[in-house]
Amino acid sequence: MSSLSFAGKRPVLADLVPGSLVRDIALVAGGAVLTGAAAQLTIPVPGSPVPMTGQTFAALLVGASLGMSRGAASMLVYLLVGAVGVPWFQHGTAGLSGASAGYIVGFVFAGALVGALAGRGGDRTPVRTAGTMVLGNLVIYAFGVPWLMASTGFDLSTAFAKGVTPFLVGDAIKIVVAAGLLPLTWKLVSGRTED
Repeated sequence: MSSLSFAGKRPVLADLVPGSLVRDIALVAGGAVLTGAAAQLTIPVPGSPVPMTGQTFAALLVGASLGMSRGAASMLVYLLVGAVGVPWFQHGTAGLSGASAGYIVGFVFAGALVGALAGRGGDRTPVRTAGTMVLGNLVIYAFGVPWLMASTGFDLSTAFAKGVTPFLVGDAIKIVVAAGLLPLTWKLVSGRTED
């Protein structure tokens, strides 16, 4: 298979794994577990009730790798399982309360968007991947900032200053890593399928 396309549609990385329903269940669960593990990589942000974690990076990579439906499902599993008590949110916490919960809700929608864009080739080149990841981050902020405002009483400018601004450099680094990682993975996979 020299050109990676399935019935006129571009695959996401998960489509290259053989199988169907069992594969999809395993990939969705695996994406949720990966995000939960990445959430344990935390760096406190001085002056902000929201820590910097690896879960945002994982959520966006899961969305891009699994595609729209599986990416959203994986993040929904992550959200629901954590909400009912599995301690796999940042710092080993659980439940949907506190300043960070809105960002986690945003993962579901970001996973869907990033997955949909990856299904249209948004993860094949560094520039397209960077654009895809920026849009995914914006969706996460769109859910996280209002929740931060509601849970803390911050006004919009304070919530932005404490819930967005301190994370921009870290998010930029994550985007650069993803912009290198995803296209490189496609290049390696494409080389293998042509052999």
